Amino acid sequence: MWGDIAIAFLLAFIASFVTVPYTIKLAYKKGAIDIPNKRKVNKKPIPRIGGIAVIIGFLVASVYLIIQGVIEKNLVLNDESQYGKKLIGFLIGIILIGTFAYIDDIKNLRPWQKLIVQVVAAVIVYGFGIKIDTINDSVISPILSFILTVGWIVGITNAINLIDGLDGLSSGITLISSLSLLIIFATNNSPLISIIFISALSGSIIGFMPFNIFPAKTFLGDVGAQFLGFTLSIVAILGVAKTVTMVVLIAPILVLGLPIFDTLYAIFRRIKTGKSIKAIFKPDKGHLHHILMRQGFTQKQAVALLYAASATLGMLAIILIDEGIVKAISFLIVLIAIIAIGFGNLKKYKKDLIEENIKQGLVDKNDIDLYQEEKEKEKEEQEKEEKKKAEKEKEEQEKAEKKKEAEKNDEKETKK
Repeated sequence: MWGDIAIAFLLAFIASFVTVPYTIKLAYKKGAIDIPNKRKVNKKPIPRIGGIAVIIGFLVASVYLIIQGVIEKNLVLNDESQYGKKLIGFLIGIILIGTFAYIDDIKNLRPWQKLIVQVVAAVIVYGFGIKIDTINDSVISPILSFILTVGWIVGITNAINLIDGLDGLSSGITLISSLSLLIIFATNNSPLISIIFISALSGSIIGFMPFNIFPAKTFLGDVGAQFLGFTLSIVAILGVAKTVTMVVLIAPILVLGLPIFDTLYAIFRRIKTGKSIKAIFKPDKGHLHHILMRQGFTQKQAVALLYAASATLGMLAIILIDEGIVKAISFLIVLIAIIAIGFGNLKKYKKDLIEENIKQGLVDKNDIDLYQEEKEKEKEEQEKEEKKKAEKEKEEQEKAEKKKEAEKNDEKETKK
């Protein structure tokens, strides 16, 4: 197994690394360039189909090891697990997601068009046998299985795509998630195919990251971000196939907790701001990385903070699976206590750091002031709403009291 992990990792790393320069040339040729605007952080045009290199690295390593595994009879594709059928569905899904995401990077598809493609890819994967169909050794209904599987795949695909807003952020968080899942799979008797896939994914991301960390020479683009989310969601399902308990199902959710939270927060925020379901598809500058930068952190600092949060959730998932829920909760309590004890110093350090960032011109003070103004306005609006609510409750209470008094007077009149 460890030999397969090493081979998958190295092959994917090398294939991805040597392919990235070709994707940069292709981006300029096809016009797949990320142009700066008010919502984006990059200050100059950047090629945005670097994710093709990640896909190639992943496929090269995975295909080689699958063929090698079949030859050595370490991997059986046509037994009860039906991995041959599942792999075909997975490949079709990758081709579908990758093709339309590539078109989106060049021509900009509408959000609903991308969503339809993601749902179709998820349904195809489900039809080929990759599904969540048992929990705690109990078989769930086909309808619930379909909803859970398709919802999980589409949700994670979008979660990784939405968090792709700073140099190295999406690729780094996916790498941390992949390494966390690799440890969980390798130590919990997960299927060999899932271990190969997660190792290949980790290697291909590392091969890409030297070109993606700040200052980025290329971006993942939709083609890369959607592929990462789609693949992570599939591998997570394959990896827990042998031990589908509630705790094991929670592990991938914890590992991917940061992008999941960011996505759910974006949905809630956009519906609240736009006051309609359609508003979900409207991009904004309210993601976690935007908030950190508006508070005064630089790109590198914001990315480092989000890496740390993602790594903590990954470690929590590993502890949960390996040591149990009691130790995981105790670890979390101790961690929160340590942060709470050092909160005063952390707050002072943050203030000093941001002041130094402003002094050196690393962040725009106007953006920070604007953010503070927005927060003040939100606070004022909330206070106004609470005041209106209190006044309304008071009016209703007065009306109720008047009504009771009138009823009493009517009773007295009736008695007379």
